[in-house]
Amino acid sequence: MKKTTLLLFLLSIFAGCGVKQTQNYVSSGDYDAAIDKAVSGLRNNKDKKGKQDYVYLLEEAFAKAKDRDLRNITMLVKDANPRNFEQVFNTYVQLNNRQEKIRPLLPLKLLKEGRNANFPFDDYADQIIDSKNALSRHLYDNAKGLLGTKDKVNYRRAYDDLVYLDQLTPNYKDVRNLIEDAKFKGTDFVHVYTKNETKIIIPTDLQTALLDFSTYGLNDKWTAYHSTKQKNIVYDYAMLVNFRQINISPEQIKEKEFVNEKEIVDGKKKLLDARGRVVKDSLGKDVMVDNIKIVRIKINEFRQFKTAQVVAKVDYLDLRTNQLIQTFPISSEFVFENIYAKYRGDLRAIEKEYQPYFRNRPVPFPSNEQMVYDTGEDLKAKLKNIIVKNKFR
Repeated sequence: MKKTTLLLFLLSIFAGCGVKQTQNYVSSGDYDAAIDKAVSGLRNNKDKKGKQDYVYLLEEAFAKAKDRDLRNITMLVKDANPRNFEQVFNTYVQLNNRQEKIRPLLPLKLLKEGRNANFPFDDYADQIIDSKNALSRHLYDNAKGLLGTKDKVNYRRAYDDLVYLDQLTPNYKDVRNLIEDAKFKGTDFVHVYTKNETKIIIPTDLQTALLDFSTYGLNDKWTAYHSTKQKNIVYDYAMLVNFRQINISPEQIKEKEFVNEKEIVDGKKKLLDARGRVVKDSLGKDVMVDNIKIVRIKINEFRQFKTAQVVAKVDYLDLRTNQLIQTFPISSEFVFENIYAKYRGDLRAIEKEYQPYFRNRPVPFPSNEQMVYDTGEDLKAKLKNIIVKNKFR
């Protein structure tokens, strides 16, 4: 019984909070939030006495929201500005949606007054269709006008308007073709190529990898990168990856000899006292202790080492003005290293982490071309970082 009473008390508190919040929405003019809150509160047991406050607030919020929307439409229509078409259309849709949100709850009774709450619904179908048609015509005409200019920013605005128009009124006139036209005209086409100012041959595979922008994951809506120029495209920009310097170290094998000593436990031994006699425990048994032994190992370590450093710069060029826009330095280094070792002595004298070197063997050094190619992944990552942080437009 006590649990039931407590539950009812808590529910009444929550209901009271919901009504208070709905009142606050109405008072602040956020009528649609008030309607949503009231509708949510009335979905279950709408005829209960405890739900009456929601009914009154819903009636009030609906009337005020409708009045405000109709006054706004009147003002927008009188202004006669084509830019208002979208707002007029959206407001009529809002008026209709608001009615449809409340309709499933009707009728809603006001118990004290012995009447149903008043929700004067209107048919907005004609207004929605007329305002949508006016908006569609405006979007189409405005996009056509933008496409007639010579400004890529305008082409992109036209593209956005046409995509919206296609969602609003599918298959409207030649909108699909205009969308493709706006996308093409609004795109910045960038020719990407490399130049080698070094005296070392750049591996073809490295150049191909650097210019394969399909692997960069840039997903730039308005920029297309081409490593090979395509017909019927006027390129706006160029990006030149200019190899300036390639430094390759000599092949080196460095030998190092060192000795390692370590104290280890090598079994057990009897504990002797100062006179050399065996120490006994309380039961008369010999006391045993760890037999500490010093072990020694002599190691000859060999380190194969070779490095390649590629120094380049990335130039952004405006092909319409033939001017350099920006330059970014870029460099990468690849290190080849192989360590192997031989030993004489006791393996226990060296840490286990070192011991794999004893299983290693000398390997052929990579060629200079391979070393340069192996800088590729790092170069690609740095090139991508430059592009992400520095857009052409």
